[in-house]
Amino acid sequence: MAFDFTWVDTAVPCASAAGEAIVLVALSRQNSWRKLPMFTLYVLWGMISDLANLYIQKSVSTSFYEKYFNFEVVTDAALQFTVLVELAWSVLKPIRKSLPRATLPVLIVLIAGAGLIIWPIAAKMPPPTDLKPDGLLLFHLDETFAILRVVCFILMASLSQVLSIGWKDRELQVATGLGFYAIVKILVILFHSHQQAKEDLYHWLDISVSVSYLCTLAYWVFSFVTKEQERKEFSPQMQHLLLQLGGGARAGRIALTGLPSERPRKKD
Repeated sequence: MAFDFTWVDTAVPCASAAGEAIVLVALSRQNSWRKLPMFTLYVLWGMISDLANLYIQKSVSTSFYEKYFNFEVVTDAALQFTVLVELAWSVLKPIRKSLPRATLPVLIVLIAGAGLIIWPIAAKMPPPTDLKPDGLLLFHLDETFAILRVVCFILMASLSQVLSIGWKDRELQVATGLGFYAIVKILVILFHSHQQAKEDLYHWLDISVSVSYLCTLAYWVFSFVTKEQERKEFSPQMQHLLLQLGGGARAGRIALTGLPSERPRKKD
């Protein structure tokens, strides 16, 4: 007897929307939204889209839902890109004022370039067999950003000591949640493509992706309700290296006259 997934398909988006609402409350109470406005917008968008999906699937025609789904995937990808840029820019906060104005555009280009490199890799991931041409493109886009999230998480975690960040820093907490959710999503796609299974099992695997997102939301709530540790300064050697890479002559002048960490810090 086939399992009735109707109540599960209703409960999961409701639970996701509730979890996202709690994350927003935690971000607001800790004033973390000021530090990570694009991430806050991303969570807000997730809550709105979950509720909209629930309504549209039950109350609107299939053709309209397909158009909305296309819009949702593209918007979600765009917001993910801004979140990744925001995380990279936030990591550089200790020396950000000493970096040249072109640093942020350079970060945007670097992350976009990483996405372009990942694009052909994501194209090799087998898509669902029932997708239309437009759906294949959106699937490709979605998986590209899933892999990009994993890459960003691995880089931030592996370079945490160099970047003077730890598991109690907001940047790494956000990247950890995004990376965990993306890893589960990629694994499920690989399971789909390498086994012959009944439809029920396929659906359970899809639900596991949603459950991993709920776990991510729970982790973010736990992280944001705890006080963030004071951000460490980069080591003098790391500051000198970053300033030389990003500032050219200006960085050399700053290095000779004294590194930013040696000067009195202004209160936030």
